[in-house]
Amino acid sequence: MADDDKTWMDGSEEPEIQITEYDITSTPNDFNVLTINSFLDKGAIVLPRYQRSFTWDKARASKLIESLILGLPVPQLFLYEEGRNKFAILDGQQRLLSIYFFTKRRFPKKSQRTVLRDIFAKEGGFAPKVLQDDDLFEAFNIYLPAKGGEEKSQLHGLNYETLQDNHRSAFDLRPLRCVIIKQNEPKDDNSSVYEIFDRLNTGGVNLNPQEIRANLYISGFYEFLYEANKDKRWRHILGKADRDEKLRDIELLLRAFAMLCYSAQYSPSMTRFLNRFSNYAKKNFDADTVSHLKAIFESLMAALDGLEPGLFRLSDRFSIAIFEALLVGRYQKCFDKKSDPKEIGAVAADDLKKLADGLREKVQEGTTKKDNVLKRLEVAKELLEPK
Repeated sequence: MADDDKTWMDGSEEPEIQITEYDITSTPNDFNVLTINSFLDKGAIVLPRYQRSFTWDKARASKLIESLILGLPVPQLFLYEEGRNKFAILDGQQRLLSIYFFTKRRFPKKSQRTVLRDIFAKEGGFAPKVLQDDDLFEAFNIYLPAKGGEEKSQLHGLNYETLQDNHRSAFDLRPLRCVIIKQNEPKDDNSSVYEIFDRLNTGGVNLNPQEIRANLYISGFYEFLYEANKDKRWRHILGKADRDEKLRDIELLLRAFAMLCYSAQYSPSMTRFLNRFSNYAKKNFDADTVSHLKAIFESLMAALDGLEPGLFRLSDRFSIAIFEALLVGRYQKCFDKKSDPKEIGAVAADDLKKLADGLREKVQEGTTKKDNVLKRLEVAKELLEPK
């Protein structure tokens, strides 16, 4: 099957997002490299834990380090103020990571970057023993070889510790323009940050909506989603053994739980609905709520044990409409009443077939239109809600 967006998420009729009015302030600040490194070490600047891996090669990262040492212009950074001394990166992740790795004198091996992303996601950083692991990292010596008969750079082959004192001081004290963005209104969400990120991102790779959310909505709930996405039973249902580099499988789980927990607030577009829900979950889901959702997911996976993945397919692709309807139909009362999901029994194949038949027409009419979404969930409750 072709690995395109339609393989992952129905909703091709998704409309263009229109911007509403915001009250936003943006304040320029010039932080030197030492200060920025301190922010990174202390977690004041939050490195995204589940976004795509570090993508720059050593030559490109070395060019940035050279520019900082020599005082050449470099692009400004954009940070979003989430709270007091807490900033999310809107634009500049690759530059910040290059600075971070250079000062640690370690450079991530290309073949290990997915592994390193998982380590970072679990630990929230790289412990010294991880940085010193030669299976994961290599030495970060500046790589600026001579080309075309030119003399090689005087910085070639040096690292942070072996720089001349004047060069290290120039690097440490080099100011970087950081534009701090803060949303003042509306106060009940931070929807502007998604729009800003989408327009500012200049990392050389266009990020899809879930990759952007991975930057912005780090929470206990998101931690649960990433762990659930590894579950072999979920991978079996999805029909894909390997996790998706672009986090589209995470988006499917997010959408299903958004319908379970937040469907009363649904309105198109789906992208904005998932943004609002992600922000809501970040602010409101405490450890007990996340634990209850974990139990619901475990109960659902156990209930589906032995069923064929084909039961979740419409038009020869995985249908999130069927999966989310099943989750809502079986577990809505359980979530609302905070009851034990272990009391809910297995799902019969015939029930899933009836659900798919009941949803088929509504899916064909449009998957993200409000009336169709809510009708699908009602059909599922009528068919599957435990009595």
